[in-house]
Amino acid sequence: MLKVEHVTKMFGGLAAVNDVSVEFETGKINAIIGPNGAGKSTFFNLISGLHQPSSGRILLDGVDVTNLPSDKVARLGVGRTFQTTNLFEQATVLDNLIVGHRLRTKSGLWDVLINSKRLQREEKAARDKAMEALEFVGLAHVAGQFIADITQEERKRVAFALALATDPKIVLLDEPAAGVNPEETVGFAALMRKMVDEKGLTVCLIEHKMDMIMSLADKIMVLDHGEKIAEGTAEEVRNNPVVIEAYLGGDEDAAA
Repeated sequence: MLKVEHVTKMFGGLAAVNDVSVEFETGKINAIIGPNGAGKSTFFNLISGLHQPSSGRILLDGVDVTNLPSDKVARLGVGRTFQTTNLFEQATVLDNLIVGHRLRTKSGLWDVLINSKRLQREEKAARDKAMEALEFVGLAHVAGQFIADITQEERKRVAFALALATDPKIVLLDEPAAGVNPEETVGFAALMRKMVDEKGLTVCLIEHKMDMIMSLADKIMVLDHGEKIAEGTAEEVRNNPVVIEAYLGGDEDAAA
């Protein structure tokens, strides 16, 4: 599904991501972990087209998307959520999701002015897709509520639904369980597994909740100071001494 080859991103003299190569298989849950400042969100920004790499190559289903802008990457099937859930507060939940499917429509100003058949057809398709996504994440009952009136947990589920409304092949989830309680965390883990099992999507997430990652991810990549220091199954990563040192420090740090 996704192949990253020797990707580096420089900001001035700082390498936020340094010579990272990894492959993510179709229909799997992949996790990216690492200490704060390891380059995880920058890595997502490179995949989704928000940043272009300084060097290296990114392939999506065999298509080179290395230097494509984010809107074109999204049309090719990359959905994305962010650490901070930014939604239209004074719009309804449903209207927020209709926006997500607009990247699949072709109606323009002329269609609006004459209320064309194409506009009507695409508006219905966008509304249907939005409701389908809401039902999938368990929020059909809040479709008519304003974003400002729903809970933090519901907002995060709306962000999931917004990514689904774009008709993605792969979904990038940036700290999806941040700021929610343990019971809600279990619910998000189940939702991610449902995305793979029922929709056949590939999921890639950044997360600091290790219990969830270790029980959920099929494959884990570990970043530290922009470099890949390990990858493998949960068991392999859990017992990797390099990973343990990155998180806990070496003997001198431990002694201090």
